[in-house]
Formats: sequence, C-alpha cells, structure tokens
Amino acid sequence: MEIQIIIVLVLNFVITLIGTLAYATRLVGVKTGRVAVSFALFNILALASRTANTLQVPLLTKYVEENPKPDSLIAIFNMIILTATAASIIGAAAIPTFQRIFSKAVSAFSVNRSVSKLVMHSFSKSGVRYIKESIKIPTKSTFAIFNLRKLPIRIMLLNTAAVTLITVGALSPIFAGSLEPELRATCLTLSSVINGFAVIFMSVFIDPYLSIMTDDVLDGKCSEADFNNCVAGIVFTKIVGTALSFVVLMPAAYVIVWIARLI
Repeated sequence: MEIQIIIVLVLNFVITLIGTLAYATRLVGVKTGRVAVSFALFNILALASRTANTLQVPLLTKYVEENPKPDSLIAIFNMIILTATAASIIGAAAIPTFQRIFSKAVSAFSVNRSVSKLVMHSFSKSGVRYIKESIKIPTKSTFAIFNLRKLPIRIMLLNTAAVTLITVGALSPIFAGSLEPELRATCLTLSSVINGFAVIFMSVFIDPYLSIMTDDVLDGKCSEADFNNCVAGIVFTKIVGTALSFVVLMPAAYVIVWIARLI
C-alpha cells in the first residue's frame, strides 16, 4: 500500500473519531451544567479534525490523478469507508471514557480559565494518572440505556442520511473524477452540493432538536436518561450512516458525472 493512502486512512480515522466523540460534549455539558465551556474546549480538538480534512482531500485527489483507472480505485475507496466505520464504532465505545476525561477538563478549565494550564496539567503525573483511571471498557450496562422505542425516528433517519451524504460527499466527487477525467474539476466542485444537503439536515433539523433537548434537560423538562438515550441513538445512526456509504458511493459518483455533463 502506498504511503499516500496510509496517510489518508490515518487522517480519515482521526476525522471520524473526533466527529463521533463530539456527541459526548453535550453529555458533559448537561452533566456539568457548562454547555458553552464544553463546546469551547472541544473546538480545540475540532481544529485537529479540520486540519486533517484539509490534508486528506488533496492527497486522495493526487492519488486518483496518478491512478485514474476506476476498477483499481474501488478497493481503496471501500477501505477508506471501512476505516471510517471502524473509527465510528471505536469512538462510540470510547465515549464513556472520553466523557469522564472531558468532564474533568471542563471542571479544571472553569477554575484555572487557561487552556495552556489545562494542557500542561494533562501531561503531569496526576493528569496522566486520572486519564488511566478514567478508562472504561464498555460492558452490557453501557448499552442498557439504549431504548429504541423512545428514539425520535425522524431525527434518527435524517441523521443517518446526513452522515451518509457527508461521507460520500468527500469521496464520490473524487471517484467521479476518475470516471470522467475531462470533467474532474467540475466533479470536485459538486462536492459542496452533496455536503450542502447534509448541512441542511444537520442545521435545520438535528442540531436544533439536540439543542432544545439540552436546554430541556437543564430546565428539568426532560430527564437525563432520555437525553442520553437520544445521544446514543445519534451515535448509532452515525455508524449506520457511515456503513451505508459502501452502497451509496458508486451511485453518487455516477450521479455527479451525469450532473457534470449536464451543466
């Protein structure tokens, strides 16, 4: 396997892992009562995800340009989706551990109010010891909160669709460029169209629903158990949506080629 693809797989794993752990920030915000601080601190980790994303796309595009045969690229793209699916599952399993560590970070930041002090404390003996003690291996009780009957089905379906679109939105335009090399640039620009639908789903339906539910928990209008169940459902649909990209990747690439020819 070429070094370019190895780097892409690593970057994709980091992007998806951080994206999955992002849901834990709401849990921590509700638990600590410091929602704004939780999101502010997680934005530091999100910077790593955004940086990885900016590097992933040009690396993968360059590889496709050097290896333009679609038949030889299918396995590579499927491997990328498999890596993303694995990262989603690992991220879901790591949420209890991350929740403990992040809760401590939010509490510490609220006292010291310094990111640099927080980072230095994380690498201190007490910080490393706390991280080790916070590691929690998922058990049956971890998944006991998950109740399908209480989940908002419409939100779960929309999140599944949004995650699928986000995943293929980054990959299908690049693969479409190998199907129609003369329209490669046009295909790449159509990535924003696919991601646009995902952003609409997220911004109009999913994020407002979770935000209202977060406020309801803090106001005592919604139980923390129901909120945890909803977040667990969102994480589960993220895994499902990522896995569905295996099926959607190729049709989406051909649709992109068709649109590129049409315009």
